Formats: sequence, structure tokens, C-alpha cells
Amino acid sequence: MNELEAKAARKSFVVYTALSLAITLIFLVITWVNGTTYTAVARIGGMFWVFILSMIVFMPIVIPVIKKKVMG
Repeated sequence: MNELEAKAARKSFVVYTALSLAITLIFLVITWVNGTTYTAVARIGGMFWVFILSMIVFMPIVIPVIKKKVMG
């Protein structure tokens, strides 16, 4: 792996992780404001599930875009 590929990989990791954390935060806010009371286990489990699924979705989308921008 050359230097540009490593830079693209690091940048991609930061972007798709940040997007996944943002979606997870949105999920948490929705569980607070929708009026339904959820247990801590339900919220934490839901947050974990949303984070993992969003990572799975964002990885194949973000990596090629960032790689194209970094590598030219």
C-alpha cells in the first residue's frame, strides 16, 4: 500500500465513521423526542444496531469516492 492509498484509507475511515456516529446520534434523539419511553437496553441495543448497519452501508459508498478524490 503506497502513501496515497494509506491516506485515502485513513480519510475514508474518518468519514464513514463520522457519518455512522451522526446517524446513531439522530436515532438516539428520535428515541427521546417521540414520546415513547424506551429502556436503556433498548436504546443502547438500537444504537449499536444502527451504528453497525450504517457502517455496512457507508463503507462501500464512501471508500471509492474518497479514494478517487485523494488519488486523482
